[in-house]
Amino acid sequence: MSRTLTHPTSRTIEAVGFYKEKLEWQILDNSIVGDFEFLKPVHQGEFQIVNPTLNDQDWLVAYFTDDGPVYYYAYDRTAKTTTFLFSNQPQLEGLQLAPMEPISYTARDGLTIHGYLSKPVGVSSPEPAVLLVHGGPWARDTWGYRPRTQWLVNRGYVVLQIIFRGSSGYGKDFLNAGNREWGAKMHDDLIDGVNWLVGEGIAQKDQIAIMGASYGGYATFVGLTFTPEVFAAGVDIVGPSNLITLIETIPPYWAPRKKVFCHRVGNWETEAEFVKSRSPLFFVDQIQKPLLIGQGANDPRVKQSESEQIVKAMTDAGKPVKYVLYTDEGHGLARPENR
Repeated sequence: MSRTLTHPTSRTIEAVGFYKEKLEWQILDNSIVGDFEFLKPVHQGEFQIVNPTLNDQDWLVAYFTDDGPVYYYAYDRTAKTTTFLFSNQPQLEGLQLAPMEPISYTARDGLTIHGYLSKPVGVSSPEPAVLLVHGGPWARDTWGYRPRTQWLVNRGYVVLQIIFRGSSGYGKDFLNAGNREWGAKMHDDLIDGVNWLVGEGIAQKDQIAIMGASYGGYATFVGLTFTPEVFAAGVDIVGPSNLITLIETIPPYWAPRKKVFCHRVGNWETEAEFVKSRSPLFFVDQIQKPLLIGQGANDPRVKQSESEQIVKAMTDAGKPVKYVLYTDEGHGLARPENR
């Protein structure tokens, strides 16, 4: 369950939204069936009820799109009329932005993997591509307008975003399928996605880069070390290179999550060799392709040392690496000039 619609005074749940490929609503109160049917065609995209009035006769409705801003409407339930109010980013209106297409494929062990594909508008032949890996990893990509995706597509890249095993949103079995699979089956799902991309004729095999932040940065390190022949380049943003030091340097507010890491990643105290075997830092000698690393100096979760130890190892080994340290950033790049 991703969203709920609750009556403003009785507090009864009228509808719940489930996020699959896109947001899907299941209505629990038949009195709003007609309202949802009326609202569907008002504007393209996914709609959500942002706020109802206390008498529940007027709703503020938001329409989320994948190729533009969020559009807000006032909806009069009695008159069955809508009035357009504004969009949250009018600068995006009228731009040639790429749609985000839900896709799926079968992993090598038979598991169905879902994701999203964004392609440069008007391009049909195989193009250079970026595998953009989400962070978490116990999170997921969702359909909608994504600035980083659009920025890459605007520069001519196909962008593939994969909801690999271990991600949330597809049930506990799918989430638990990622347990102890960092750098293993979770990475296999990404490689199977790359193979699907090539097999469909969407991208050229030797022109695919891997990029991501946090866990996505870790996946980038894994891509260039564990499967060095697959990717043409890698871009890491605040990703951990050594899972042992990642856990040993976590901030105090993460302490309750240590048990989660032990269960889902591995116990760094009792099975250090196993955790080490999933840490890209110790496989730097296998790197063949260039790597760009971005790190926030104030990152409390993935410390600056996570980036600097792999930069040093690569530099010592004569591997192609460029390191950019942002003194005014934390866990990720928030400032537009740094992005």
